[in-house]
Amino acid sequence: MSKNPMTIFGEVLFDHFPDGSRVLGGAPFNVAWHLQAFRQSPRLISRVGDDPTGDAVAAAMHKWGMDLSGLQRDDKHPTGIVDIVIEHGEPAYTIVPEQAYDYIDAAEIQDAGKPGLLYHGTLALRQPVSRAALVALRAEHKGRVFMDVNLREPWWRKDEILEWLDQADWVKLNHHELAALYSISGDLDTDMQRFVELYRLQGLIVTSGKQGAVAIDHNGVSCRVTPGEIAQVIDTVGAGDAFASVMLLGLNLDWPLRITIERAQAFASAMVTQRGATVRDHAFYQPFIEAWGLD
Repeated sequence: MSKNPMTIFGEVLFDHFPDGSRVLGGAPFNVAWHLQAFRQSPRLISRVGDDPTGDAVAAAMHKWGMDLSGLQRDDKHPTGIVDIVIEHGEPAYTIVPEQAYDYIDAAEIQDAGKPGLLYHGTLALRQPVSRAALVALRAEHKGRVFMDVNLREPWWRKDEILEWLDQADWVKLNHHELAALYSISGDLDTDMQRFVELYRLQGLIVTSGKQGAVAIDHNGVSCRVTPGEIAQVIDTVGAGDAFASVMLLGLNLDWPLRITIERAQAFASAMVTQRGATVRDHAFYQPFIEAWGLD
């Protein structure tokens, strides 16, 4: 059940954990993975190295049934990796530079003028080649743009992020990122309303970890959710991406905002009981598919 095509732009990489394990990740990849499980058939536009790790990405996507037409190969730069350490229960990231996803080639993007939703993050925009690719893609895109802010030191500049915000329709960020980009007053509802007006957004989502999330649309409709009791949190890597994937799902299928954010919170709460940001078992998704009528 998919209403409009969805295009996901940005990084795909492997998260390396302290115990030696590695898990496929990257916010855009995670979002595309979940949307595929939810039967939306998204197209991921990214780039991996012409190396065994890149082969592993392509193989995982193929096995999951994902569209490989937007996955570029690079014979000069390696497939992306991120080293993760868990500090006080929260992930800390060491993001390696000069990775294949920094060099997404605009000339290799096919069918850029598709309608529907276009999702992008901010990490893959740290280098000019991928930035130019997104500029070209957005110039041809005929639908809404969902921007998922991920400020990772030292890979962002405020002026550049604000320029991307000007071209977005929906924006998701956490409360720390909101404070980094906007002079907050301390009243979250007021700050969010002003942020929506300032950047002429259709909607804004602010997540606050254990405190949950708030969404507001351009009509001033505001919804707040908090996570319920979670039996065992394995790690929070990818929880925000899980949340974003269901927000996109709801936008694409015209769910009411309150239903969308409640379902997004429920899915994110389920994800933190898993290791890493993706799950390779369709059974994990089945209860949501049935409850949400995605069959």
